[in-house]
Amino acid sequence: MRILHTMLRVGNLDRSVAFYTEVLGMKELRRKEYPEGRFTNVFVGYQPESRGAVLELTFNWDQHEYDLGDGYGHVALAVDDVYAACERIRQRGGRITREPGPMKHGSTILAFVEDPDGYKIELLERD
Repeated sequence: MRILHTMLRVGNLDRSVAFYTEVLGMKELRRKEYPEGRFTNVFVGYQPESRGAVLELTFNWDQHEYDLGDGYGHVALAVDDVYAACERIRQRGGRITREPGPMKHGSTILAFVEDPDGYKIELLERD
């Protein structure tokens, strides 16, 4: 078994695809509309789905806002340099919600950004 994808419901598909592709540098891997169900799925990631886990962005045509609740934590991305990644994200219009630095009870260098729907994305510096 392996993880295939994580699904996030988004309120504005174009805005979310732009964030994940233009700000975070992912690629749009595939897109499918389901007119009878009134939703669209777009899969984004850094590598083909056959090689690793991706994100599924689900846009329900009749719903443009979601309550994230208190159960969602974050999606984590590995980066070579958290400080440089945050600077690139900031230059591309991304919102940094926790500036880069060591974690509170450890030495791992991390930061958090937020996507247009409020989902947290953790950036972890590779060792």
